[in-house]
Amino acid sequence: MNGLVVCAAVLLLASVFGVVRAVRGGRLRTRQRDGAVRLSAVELGAELGDRATLVQFSTAFCAPCRPTRRLLAEIAGTVPGAAHVEIDAEDRLDLVNRLGILRTPTVLVLDPDGQVVGRASGQPRRAEVMTAIGKATGSSGAPS
Repeated sequence: MNGLVVCAAVLLLASVFGVVRAVRGGRLRTRQRDGAVRLSAVELGAELGDRATLVQFSTAFCAPCRPTRRLLAEIAGTVPGAAHVEIDAEDRLDLVNRLGILRTPTVLVLDPDGQVVGRASGQPRRAEVMTAIGKATGSSGAPS
């Protein structure tokens, strides 16, 4: 009987964890510009966008990384001054450790100076990325 109770409790906890992770996954959290986290073009291996830079940390076997790549490339292609940089997390463990990347995809939105103004773990939503771009530039985030 005790084994059955323990099994039911474990299943309940695992279900709650799964629901919480699914709800929170991909949600882009914006941050204040406090100078705490800044990335340079040298660290990224690419130039920063004049308006915003969308940095995606991916791995080779990450299924949600492919649609995230398409979404961010499309946004960068339609928003003037936005750039998309994809970083292989396995090749850049220095940045992964420094930034506390725990899963892929993780997306960072940088302002024109390379300061992190938004972060999503999991596949972000288009509207949230656009809002973060607006926050990076102090505008609405809509294409000009």
